[in-house]
Amino acid sequence: MAKFPVIRMRRLRKNENLRNLVRETNLSIDDLIYPVFVIPGKGKKEEIPSMPEQFRFTIDLLVEEVQKIKEKGIKAIILFGIPEEKDELGKDAFDENGIIQRVLREIRKYEKEIILIADLCMCEYTSHGHCGILKGKEVDNDKTLEYLGKIAVSQVKAGADIVAPSGMMDGQVKAIRKTLDETGFEHIPILSYSVKYASSFYGPFRDAAESTPQFGNRKTYQMDIANAREAILEAQLDFEEGADILMVKPALSYLDVIYRIKKIFHRPVAAYNVSGEYSMVKASAMQGWINEKDIVLEILTSIKRAGADLILTYHAKDVAEWLKNE
Repeated sequence: MAKFPVIRMRRLRKNENLRNLVRETNLSIDDLIYPVFVIPGKGKKEEIPSMPEQFRFTIDLLVEEVQKIKEKGIKAIILFGIPEEKDELGKDAFDENGIIQRVLREIRKYEKEIILIADLCMCEYTSHGHCGILKGKEVDNDKTLEYLGKIAVSQVKAGADIVAPSGMMDGQVKAIRKTLDETGFEHIPILSYSVKYASSFYGPFRDAAESTPQFGNRKTYQMDIANAREAILEAQLDFEEGADILMVKPALSYLDVIYRIKKIFHRPVAAYNVSGEYSMVKASAMQGWINEKDIVLEILTSIKRAGADLILTYHAKDVAEWLKNE
């Protein structure tokens, strides 16, 4: 291999145009999915205390917000619902008049093109805050699968383009795929939270979605933060069960996992730049300790460089504006 002075790495760094010409990774508005929260009531826009500049909207105001999101060039959102009432079975999750079903129908009246992704989990809807049906103090995996299929069908009937199971139940993709196919929705993609770690980065989200477990934790079904080989098996199972997109969550502390999943599976890979990652950046920026724009673009570029095709991020609106103006 040729060495210095024949090879001079700085030759291709001379100016911005040259650097752009040889850039290996390019972040695009098309990569972004924006998470949004919907609450009961009317005329309310509540800022989430632990997530500066992020809000929970009632359905009427969220319809207006979606129009603004679309105008920024963002082509997909993922919806999280906070019901008026919660119960042990999380019935609002599959009720045809549930919070998510109503917002999907309402958005669809006005927006035909934006991709609507429905988060498919039970933690926001259950009174105990766990991601499934309980048997004593444990989540009953197989009983929960019956409900996940019902939730998926109700979301698709209401207008969801993609369903995104996030509960980390064994066999969830297979159960949802079977139910969707049997009800005539074989064309609906599944974006599976295939590799979801029991992470400490979810705190602000649980504040936003009112989904903190009332007892215990989720370590019996979400992944151990120390494991990477296990992530390959989780993704393999979802791949074989019919997942169309494989997701890793969180993103920033698991770039190595994103890289591994991308190398092995011939499926689009999504990564969730989660609430804790977002809030740390926002808090530092508010103190004047960092340049927010530069840090955010560096973080999202690193997630894409690791292999993510799609990035779910609360920074999406800001990033869309920055990319447009570059």
